[in-house]
Amino acid sequence: MQRIVIIGATGSGKTTFAKKLAEALAIPHHPIDDIRFLANWEIRPMDELRADITDLVNQPAWVMDGNYSKLRDLTWGNADTVIWLNYSFPVAFSRLVRRTLRRIITREELFGGCVETFQSQFLSKDSLFLWFFQTFWKHRKLYPQVFQQPEFNHVNFITLKSPRDTKKFLSQVSTVSSQPIIAA
Repeated sequence: MQRIVIIGATGSGKTTFAKKLAEALAIPHHPIDDIRFLANWEIRPMDELRADITDLVNQPAWVMDGNYSKLRDLTWGNADTVIWLNYSFPVAFSRLVRRTLRRIITREELFGGCVETFQSQFLSKDSLFLWFFQTFWKHRKLYPQVFQQPEFNHVNFITLKSPRDTKKFLSQVSTVSSQPIIAA
């Protein structure tokens, strides 16, 4: 497990989990949103984004997080593992609400200095809540089908259905990765 993609619903904790997993495995973490978004929520052109992702997936080890179908050929195509945070609707939605409110209140700077606002998240066609409602059930139906596609036969797919499963998985990875390697 050296080239890993983390997927899941908007706000489910992909980036947080990816950071912890990358740390446990002592490999680089590359959040795709950090590469995709420029200042003021400007979106990097797709050809530039694909070039940047191509450079990253050619590295020997990495963890990436994001659900970008237009990058799947690069990310999943070069991954050895895809981990799906397949949390229930209430869990994923409550995490999105808490994260969004925290970001609005603290004015947390994200990629390229972008800041979420009440207006952008509750009164905009670009709202993450709107995106969540448009994609949550669609992805739950789509991902199991995509997992079966022949171009991803080389990928080990892991589904974590609750934060408890995720914590247990991370604990197991941390335990295994901290074991000393004994030469024969």
